[in-house]
Amino acid sequence: MTPSAPHVAVFSIPAAGHVNPTLAIVAELVRRGHRVSYATNEEFAPRVAAAGATPVVCATSLPSARRGEKFPLDDPIAMSDLFLEESISALPGQLAAFEDDRPDLILYDYAAFGAQILAQRWGVPAVRTSPTHVSGPGYMDELEAFYPFLEDDPAWTAHRQKFQDFLDAGGIDVPIDEVIYRGRADGYLATVPREIQKDLDQLDDRYTFVGPCLDERDFQGNWERPDNGLPVLLVAFGSVYNHQPDFYRMCVEAFGDAGWHVVLAVGDQVGRDDLGPLPETFETHASVPQLQVLSQASAFITHAGMGSTLEGLYFGVPMVAIPQAYDQLDNARIISELGLGLSIPPDQVTAERLRSAVTALTSDPAVAGRLAEVKRSVRGAGGAGAAADLIEKCLPAGHVAV
Repeated sequence: MTPSAPHVAVFSIPAAGHVNPTLAIVAELVRRGHRVSYATNEEFAPRVAAAGATPVVCATSLPSARRGEKFPLDDPIAMSDLFLEESISALPGQLAAFEDDRPDLILYDYAAFGAQILAQRWGVPAVRTSPTHVSGPGYMDELEAFYPFLEDDPAWTAHRQKFQDFLDAGGIDVPIDEVIYRGRADGYLATVPREIQKDLDQLDDRYTFVGPCLDERDFQGNWERPDNGLPVLLVAFGSVYNHQPDFYRMCVEAFGDAGWHVVLAVGDQVGRDDLGPLPETFETHASVPQLQVLSQASAFITHAGMGSTLEGLYFGVPMVAIPQAYDQLDNARIISELGLGLSIPPDQVTAERLRSAVTALTSDPAVAGRLAEVKRSVRGAGGAGAAADLIEKCLPAGHVAV
């Protein structure tokens, strides 16, 4: 009898920063002969399919930039509620979709809380993946120190009770904080390099750091470098924090006559008319194939989201980090501390400061040397191949790829 291919089901948050880091892993698993199903929404189904997985389309409650909806970025309680509600609302559809095609292993994003319930219900192993810093045991203390009002806020108390009720109903008998920073899993995978993991000394050896898992991302289209002889500067603030017309106009002021070819990725909600007259050395796009641009860029102005940070390090591009919230603050600090770029608080950004930061970074051979060293380390961390190795080790005995 010919054995059937092991079935791996992937559960993630339908957002670019969570889905994109898994696509190269999916492609590697498929290449090795595994059957991969991926629970996602309609927006991300095409890129999941392009990686070789079978999309299992489920409803989502998250905001969509395509519909002009925004995340409550300035409200940590509302953001926490948003991701919890996503897990709660998605779970019934996920149960129904996989009930007659149960996986042999679940690969789940740290914020896809319902996946732990599914793994326990089905009695299958799970591998937890983190596309950003792994949360240590002091995660909640750190969060409440950063937002000191949380502890006494009734809305935060209500959120945690709602979270606990969800876990209790799913049969997860561990505390909320344990679920958030560790969860139940047989393997722990981080698609970040050890060099930029904060508080590394607080983590035990269960975590496997494989570095960025990058793929071709054909869904992003193509970009060709113009034949004008100018160095390329990429300005991009990701898919959530990109509604920044005032900032983009500041970039025009800073680099309009500075000898750079500037690529602006401005998102779906900022039009060219919002930016005023643009020099011939500027091009604007809603989004760009960021890997293609960074492979030829000499500098990168970024919000320091983890995806963008890792891509900058992968290509050895000096970064001016302007963090907006959450893990971006840590990323910006680490970029600066390691001498890989400079960090500027959002309320201190000026055209002159942007211009001087880019000039300083791109003219400093010490920065170039440190970037080259980290680039070698990041590319040697194992990537998608090392991730697939860990996943295969966690498969039940007797399950082999065909």
